[in-house]
Amino acid sequence: MVRWLHPSMLIRTGMDALVAAVFGARADHRLVEAVVRPQPPYFDYSEESPGEDFWLDYVSDTGDGWNPTYAVARLLALPSLEVKDPTGQAHAIERGRILVFGGDQVYPGASRDTYEERLVQPYEEALGRTPEPSPDLFAIPGNHDWYDGLSAFMRLFCANRWLAGRRTRQSRSYFALKLPQGWWLVGTDVQLDSDIDVPQVEYFRQVAEHMKPEDRIILCNAEPAWVMASAKRRRGYLENNLDYLQEKVFGRRISLFLAGDLHHYRRHEDPEGKHKIIAGGGGAFLHPTHAPAARRLRDRYALKKSFPDEKTSRKLARQNLMLIRHSPLFGLMTGALYLLLALATYTEIGSYGLAEFPQVLSAVASSVVTRPWSLVLGLSTLGGLVGFADKDFGRWRWLAGGLHGMAHITAAFLVAWGGMYFTASVLGICQEILPGNTILVPGATLCAAGWKHVWAKFFLGAFFTFLGGFLVGPFIMGLYLMVSVNGFKAHSNEAFISLAIADFKNFLRLRIDKDGELTVFPVGLKRVPRQWKETHASPYAPAYEPDDPKATPPELIEPPIRVRPRSPRS
Repeated sequence: MVRWLHPSMLIRTGMDALVAAVFGARADHRLVEAVVRPQPPYFDYSEESPGEDFWLDYVSDTGDGWNPTYAVARLLALPSLEVKDPTGQAHAIERGRILVFGGDQVYPGASRDTYEERLVQPYEEALGRTPEPSPDLFAIPGNHDWYDGLSAFMRLFCANRWLAGRRTRQSRSYFALKLPQGWWLVGTDVQLDSDIDVPQVEYFRQVAEHMKPEDRIILCNAEPAWVMASAKRRRGYLENNLDYLQEKVFGRRISLFLAGDLHHYRRHEDPEGKHKIIAGGGGAFLHPTHAPAARRLRDRYALKKSFPDEKTSRKLARQNLMLIRHSPLFGLMTGALYLLLALATYTEIGSYGLAEFPQVLSAVASSVVTRPWSLVLGLSTLGGLVGFADKDFGRWRWLAGGLHGMAHITAAFLVAWGGMYFTASVLGICQEILPGNTILVPGATLCAAGWKHVWAKFFLGAFFTFLGGFLVGPFIMGLYLMVSVNGFKAHSNEAFISLAIADFKNFLRLRIDKDGELTVFPVGLKRVPRQWKETHASPYAPAYEPDDPKATPPELIEPPIRVRPRSPRS
């Protein structure tokens, strides 16, 4: 799995996000592709397999760790699956004629190499070839696909090439599919700014001209606007865009909304039987289902099912208390911060115990006053963590960030004091001071044992301070994240990227029957395999099978969801 809190990964993703924010909107690839990449008004599957069921698959947020990505790819590759729903009833579901990637196909950011390593290879190992008629593959980009300006995405998905036994057919980053029995599937591209550009709107207007009044639409979007705009958040630009498509372009034909971006399964339903489903479980780290809170949406949609359930989600969030176990190298950053804060206010306090706390506090305060840069460093730490605080705190954001910052500054003080006390008073280094001592560094003295012991004292004190920051810093950060997500529904992303949970994966298998009824089968995998065995099978079958007795079999997250077609009168 991608280790998001690794120092190098934090720098890389920060730079990717910064570059994308600065240049993304000014280098919109969609405007170029609308001119130079012709695409038919829609791809027609409406006449395929007359009188038979039509199947298609939807998966989103793939391309993270091998185990979850390959586990889902393998299930998608099998010609058929037999899965049980929570009531114990078995259902036979067939591999889709179409596979739709719903966004964020690769992490941490798009490039030719990351696509190859984290997406193409797992899917090719799961299915190298398929017999005729081979399935088709369509994809819509998410924000991580946009980090390189969509270049790698266009090369992989918009060049009429083969990928994992499936042929790509689109030439743009958005598309429309005409399905049997009056159903359509529309895939949008909202870029980085939740924006549907003008050429894309015009394309969908042309698509709408081919629709009948009673036709129904499955709308695939890279982000779940309905959750992002619920609860404490104001109505977003993306939700306004989707409303415009629904009201002005497609004429309220949309019966099923699908999205990824949040890496879990959540379904909302309105009184009319329309559904909004988040299915972002293709391989990426798990997101919580209890935050952001969205039990009821503004348009009368109510939450019907979450996977994992909210109780399990809260329990998983408590793993942040052992953040160092999940992201051990994050301690390098907190250790370095604590050491810098200690060096900035360095003073001789190693001989003071708890009984002399006022003297210690006075000495450190005096050091801060005489060294302005130590005050700057402390205020920068405080300001940085206030800026880090989630906007979901609302008006309490400054307080939450301030308390978090003060916790780290206080911990750095206590850790440094403890390290110096252990070095000077417990180990006994530099306890005996020579008359007329020589100042080596501010607060450091030359002791009877000689210069080498002064350096030993300094470096041992620095080492113990760094070690304390390495251990204590992640605990404070983990405690802050756990309290935030479980108590205030804030930091839902940061609280779970730190854990990189590979389990609770999902994808959707959809069936259109001969009567025009659409049925959604949400397939879940509670625990993905960690070990595999090679099968030496043909390229028409997965190359590896699970070899992990703790892994769980696939099952339906909830009973099949039936979406009936709209009658001509309605």
